[in-house]
Amino acid sequence: MSEQSKQPSKRSGETDLTGLQLGDFRLLRRLGRGAMADVYLADQIRLKRRVAVKILKRELADDPAYLHRFELEAQAAASLVHANIVQIYEVGHIDDWRYIAQEYVQGQNLRDWLQRNSPVDLIRALSIMSQVAAALHKAGEVGVVHRDIKPENIMITPSGEVKVADFGLARLTHESNDNNLTQIGVTLGTPLYMSPEQVEGKSLDPRSDQYSFGVTCYHMLSGEPPFNGETALAVAVQHVKTQPAPLESRRPDLPPALCRIVHTMLAKEPQRRYASMRDALRDIRRVQRECVGQSWPDDLPGAEATLDETSSLERESITKQLDLLMKKQAAGRAARNRWIFAAVGLVAFFVAGVAVAWGIQDQKFLLASPAKPRRQENVWRQLLFAGEVGTKDAWQSVIDYYPENKYYVNLAKAKIAQIYLLDGQYRQALSLFDELAGLGAEQVEFRAFGLAGRSITLCFQQKHEESAAVVNELWPIRDKLAENQAMYRLLQQTISANREKLGAAKKSNEDWEAYLKERTSARESQ
Repeated sequence: MSEQSKQPSKRSGETDLTGLQLGDFRLLRRLGRGAMADVYLADQIRLKRRVAVKILKRELADDPAYLHRFELEAQAAASLVHANIVQIYEVGHIDDWRYIAQEYVQGQNLRDWLQRNSPVDLIRALSIMSQVAAALHKAGEVGVVHRDIKPENIMITPSGEVKVADFGLARLTHESNDNNLTQIGVTLGTPLYMSPEQVEGKSLDPRSDQYSFGVTCYHMLSGEPPFNGETALAVAVQHVKTQPAPLESRRPDLPPALCRIVHTMLAKEPQRRYASMRDALRDIRRVQRECVGQSWPDDLPGAEATLDETSSLERESITKQLDLLMKKQAAGRAARNRWIFAAVGLVAFFVAGVAVAWGIQDQKFLLASPAKPRRQENVWRQLLFAGEVGTKDAWQSVIDYYPENKYYVNLAKAKIAQIYLLDGQYRQALSLFDELAGLGAEQVEFRAFGLAGRSITLCFQQKHEESAAVVNELWPIRDKLAENQAMYRLLQQTISANREKLGAAKKSNEDWEAYLKERTSARESQ
């Protein structure tokens, strides 16, 4: 029996086909499993390159009509040659195995990346959006509808390049329009990203992909899809009948123009969306020019970068701050030693929380931190500067140069308060935390942050009764506190220290401990 004819007795969905050779492709290991196909890393022997081979499940290969459509659509997708589209190399079958060999993209998909980096900062978002929009524009030009745009099908390479995958199961708009929820190939498993017309079984054109891309952008920018529900049907109905919450309400730091782009793509009626992705791409690039400037960073960090990555200057500064805090804590009472661990958490929070430009550099204006930071061309680049340098003066420059931008002023104050706390300058830290805690309901996230910071600082000062009172004040708006592991750990340390010092704990403090432990466990399990 030849190598290529060796087959496991079970179907592809039930058996790992690693080691099987399909013509020129030797399967090395399984990369993933789906409802329709399994994907393997393979060697293409003649060309000596790694490829991804998608093998159709046997039960689908028994339908001649589906097989015919599968081959036509895959061949059409193979004609889509674009830098932001995973390239299809070959569509074929050997014996009973139907497969698509395509470009192997090293990296991770957007869904996995968002689990570590959500919500995404402005520059990364614009980079991802522009590349996906370019890919969809190319597909729309030739009449190919992807039908399954979602974070899982958007790949991000270590260099930051974005590629749209799974065009091999796309559909030509001039093919039959009998598209309904019972057909093979419709995304029954991913209703979170389906267009209204897809839900209703209507004919599709590239504007359906545009809607799914809008849902993906909303998820990427806000941290969650616009619609959720206990069942697929519950989510699908919302796509047809319910308007999403304004993106501005979830991310007030985003440019209004960017939010309008997303909501335009999310219009229920296709005719109210962009006429084509070319128009959407034009608006995305306009936001880039207006908010980031003509000079787009040449060295956008890749997908493998984490929020804990910092510049050497920032690492040195934080190391010195932590050393100072540790010395102060060691000189204090023995009970304060537990805060050494908490200080490490706060450093992680400080590094991870650099807003808008986490880890992003522009060598033209971030080479050094001058004694008096200069004014950048717009508030976005001022934030980039402050986030990269990470000093008090850098964040103060946001307040000094752009005082009219209240959200960013408060963001800068929050960063400065953290710096004061790390330096042991409790009076200055409390002043800023108090200012944030005094904000109204329209900025409840900063109010929650200010209350948390005040409680933590007071506990550092051994003012446990005052600290406990502030913790209780925070309870009604606890869910508005930033989703950050380090802040939760600090609050846990604060509550535990207060209980130890004050004796019998109030019921509210017990509720806090249970709440924080639950949230911390949930985050760590993700």
